[in-house]
Amino acid sequence: MPSRNPCSCNGEIPFDAGRRKVIQIGAAGFVSPWALAPSLALAKPMVGDRLVEDDAEGTPAPLRASDLRPGKPLLAFPFDAIKGEVRSDSRLNKIVLMRFAEADMNAETRARSAGGVVAFSAICTHQGCDVKTWLPKEQALVCFCHSTKFLLLEGGSVASGPALRSLPSLPLSLDGDQLVIAGPFSAPAGGTTA
Repeated sequence: MPSRNPCSCNGEIPFDAGRRKVIQIGAAGFVSPWALAPSLALAKPMVGDRLVEDDAEGTPAPLRASDLRPGKPLLAFPFDAIKGEVRSDSRLNKIVLMRFAEADMNAETRARSAGGVVAFSAICTHQGCDVKTWLPKEQALVCFCHSTKFLLLEGGSVASGPALRSLPSLPLSLDGDQLVIAGPFSAPAGGTTA
């Protein structure tokens, strides 16, 4: 009976056939970025998510308005309480929370706050550095990379620095005393200038 393998390679797989097999295996394992798009969309902060401290250890505990001290920023991530999942896969989900007297807020900021707590993206709109340092005298949150100052009581507007865009805000509501995300960011989070 004639051999089914036309090559005279003594049972070894020729280089081209081996390369094709590797390519087929690699292609089978390739996942299109478009196939991941729905799961990436779900990773963003969602209406109804609670908030948890970004560096909390153990079982996540939803933050309450009373957990925040006035004038002290707190970094947080969205938390899907139903699934028990912290949405920390993307640093663009990092949120900075601050508590103020509601009388000190402008109307827009007050409308997006809950229990005196405001929420903003913790990622600078200039080049994407973390924004987490509070300057009490200037009443501004500052980016440590290029010193852009954001006025949280005025909707996250730029007071000074190279950033051209306000810090995106995130509307909040309360469920009892727990902070709850009430809508999407006011603008895309992250830096826009290279």
